[in-house]
Amino acid sequence: MKKVMLDTAMELMERGVIPSVSEVAEAAEVSRATAYRYFPSQAAMIQEAVSEALGPILEWHSDSRDADDRVARLITFAYPRMETYESTLRAALQLAIAQWARHQADGLGEEQPIVRGHRKKLLAEALAPLEEKLRRPAFDRLAQSLSLIFGTEALVVLKDIWGLDGNEARRVAVWAGHALVQAAMSDDERAENTRTARAMTRTEGEAAKVKGKGSKKRK
Repeated sequence: MKKVMLDTAMELMERGVIPSVSEVAEAAEVSRATAYRYFPSQAAMIQEAVSEALGPILEWHSDSRDADDRVARLITFAYPRMETYESTLRAALQLAIAQWARHQADGLGEEQPIVRGHRKKLLAEALAPLEEKLRRPAFDRLAQSLSLIFGTEALVVLKDIWGLDGNEARRVAVWAGHALVQAAMSDDERAENTRTARAMTRTEGEAAKVKGKGSKKRK
């Protein structure tokens, strides 16, 4: 029964509707009591629909040891699936925006907020080879930057604003991912070189002081 309701919810979202639990119950010909037993809130139902839509993306893993390659693989793997279930993902985004607006105005009250954040786990998995190479702030900044090109919002921008099709959007995202990874590694290398140079300067300065004190004593 839960699967029937979930399929019905996703069918309604494919039509551009953000259904309530009651609307899904009616469309699926299920009693409201039964519907709310499976999905206590609209947010819970939409969240599960998103998880169903993302499907294999949530289990993505790569054996590659190169973070740049892993990011490209993740984007290449995920974007086609995201486009297939684009309406469901857009509906979830629309609900999140609507809840934000209600929260700013009067608060959500007892309404359960929709929770989003799958991309954080996926990007951490893609960047795993860099976790021991980059300093924590640099690693986090890279993951945060990649979140701008990986997700429903990125797909919406590339398709709606730039008029790209799915393949073109994926190619832009892969290119941007490569640029961000390379920039992060380059910035971290420069920062490490700067720290090393400063440490050497301090060491040389301390050695000069010691040498100077030794010369004064001999005099």
